[in-house]
Amino acid sequence: MTETLSTVVDLPDHFRAEEILAFHRRDTSEMAERVEGRLLQKGLMWDGCAARLAIEFGQRQATVNLAVDGDLGAAAPRLLLAMVERMLGVTQQVEEFERKHRSHPQLAALIARHPGLRVPVAATPFEALTWAVTGQQISVGAATSIRRKLIEAAAVRHSGGLYCYPDANRIAGMAETDLRRAGFSSAKTQTLILLSQKVQDGSLPLEAWAQTLPVDDIRGQLQLVRGIGPWTISYTLLRGFGWLDGSLHGDVAVRRGLQSLQGATEKVSEEQAKRWLADFSPWRALVAAHLWAWQSDDIY
Repeated sequence: MTETLSTVVDLPDHFRAEEILAFHRRDTSEMAERVEGRLLQKGLMWDGCAARLAIEFGQRQATVNLAVDGDLGAAAPRLLLAMVERMLGVTQQVEEFERKHRSHPQLAALIARHPGLRVPVAATPFEALTWAVTGQQISVGAATSIRRKLIEAAAVRHSGGLYCYPDANRIAGMAETDLRRAGFSSAKTQTLILLSQKVQDGSLPLEAWAQTLPVDDIRGQLQLVRGIGPWTISYTLLRGFGWLDGSLHGDVAVRRGLQSLQGATEKVSEEQAKRWLADFSPWRALVAAHLWAWQSDDIY
């Protein structure tokens, strides 16, 4: 039995829907995400059940529909609204950031090129965390290919046809050989399984954290997991929770964008990028997103 729920999300002035849609167009196979015009459809897990999320963007509102192959649950209306608002970044304080820095000698050009830029967030913190692990030290194209193989290996499919990004229970139950065949290294395989087990046993309460955003607790617990470093934590806080102050100075594309922005002939080091980003707290990760967009929409 499929249960459905609909809601409407108000969009800020000058909302940039295209960047949200582009984020979900990373995988051109459209196995788990499908974009048609201004309609996004995504396969995901909802309380252990296969689900399809549909978001259609209008001028001032986004119409949202969730179809779950199972029980929605009594808290579904509140949880769905919170999830979609987080995904779309509607509560991100980008206007304040732009007012403060639109005259900055370097940031002004970034802001002018992408005014109102918001950071698209994954449907769940777990998806963001596992995507961050997948992308460690490899290109976006390679990470997207491995992500696709993971979704295929997990083999959870909604009745509407879309595959669903697996949740922690599903990955914890997968064989290591299946993860290795999907393209994960031995180290990343161990990290994914350990993370999934920690979500299961409650030591990584990602969904609860999404409601309260205890950044220090999130960082502290993730630091204890082998295979999780500063870049993975900052990226997860950004893409999983919408926290805009993680310092992504370890990101190669961020340093490359900063080199281009400054017109430097030599590569920018991690320490140089860290010092430069420090001046823009509490929006360091938002500045990183502008640097991604400065270079290429594909990188962003």
